Amino acid sequence: MKKIIPIEDGDFYLSEKGYKVFTEQYHLKRGYCCESGCKHCPYGFNKNTNSIKK
Repeated sequence: MKKIIPIEDGDFYLSEKGYKVFTEQYHLKRGYCCESGCKHCPYGFNKNTNSIKK
């Protein structure tokens, strides 16, 4: 079961289309890569090659 991470200031912003875009700050608090190709992924996941840059 994944733990629930409380949302705080600086964890996301709203895109021009109204979507939540999670920041690097949030991803680091979460502690793992979800491999979804997130815009601010600090883990270096590449959706094209399906790999995480080490």
